[in-house]
Amino acid sequence: MSEFPQFMNARQVAEYLDLNEKKVYSLANEGVLPATKVTGKWLFPKNLLDRWLIESSHNGVFNDRLLIAGSDDPLLQHIVSKMAAALGSTALVGYTATGTKQGLAMLEKGHVDICAIHWGNAEEAKLRHPALIQQYSGHRNWVLLHAFERQQGLIARPELADKLQDPHHFIDKRWRWAGRQDGAGSARALDEWLFRNGTTRDQLNTVEACLSERELSSAIARGAADIGFGSQSGAGEFGLAFHPIANEAFELVIPKNIYFRALVQQLVHHLDEESILKQSEQFGGYHFGNTGKQMWASE
Repeated sequence: MSEFPQFMNARQVAEYLDLNEKKVYSLANEGVLPATKVTGKWLFPKNLLDRWLIESSHNGVFNDRLLIAGSDDPLLQHIVSKMAAALGSTALVGYTATGTKQGLAMLEKGHVDICAIHWGNAEEAKLRHPALIQQYSGHRNWVLLHAFERQQGLIARPELADKLQDPHHFIDKRWRWAGRQDGAGSARALDEWLFRNGTTRDQLNTVEACLSERELSSAIARGAADIGFGSQSGAGEFGLAFHPIANEAFELVIPKNIYFRALVQQLVHHLDEESILKQSEQFGGYHFGNTGKQMWASE
């Protein structure tokens, strides 16, 4: 067998996998094989093909690992920490808050197993989330699972609670804003709220660039900023004031080929168990009406 390049064409993949070339094209079009189209031609990264082969063998060899990226949420972090404590050294469960878009890019490249997303209010999520997911080449192998709804809005220092009754008060250069990175769902939600009020993020006095819900809430709690945009649970965790703006859907993007892994199913079952519901009440702002429901899957 000849040495195969880092990026293979369909003929080379057919040789590598011992398939006919027509079958390779079929699997690529169905989104089964990891591939990308460049100037109308399919290219197949060899490292992702190797990973696909491993994952396809007996449901994969990584049954003792679950890596989650994407949008940040205190309750999901609590669930992951609880799972990790219970599993001890028998398995690895990790959660990295990267923001929605970076998380989807990492899922597309196979760096993580699940991506958490939120991209607009709950009423529009049935359209927005699938539309966003389908921008990534791996989407044909993904399903979208509803975790919960949560309140999102303005987070401020406790002594500013009275001023939050008129949130337009804070669209002013004298107030120090904690912001989020581009590609984060909270940054998108803030942009939409500001647009409705005739302004943009560029016109705010942003003094902190935060990479997660917790980092934003921490900046406000420490006095490094006066106000920011995030979830009620983030405000509740740090004892901050909160003014609701929208109700949003928080959902999980999961590859079909790992959906029934034990660790994935444990995560799903934890979402609405009694102890988690009690914890959600302490954070505030959660609703579990459709928890565990599949919202979208490629045909």
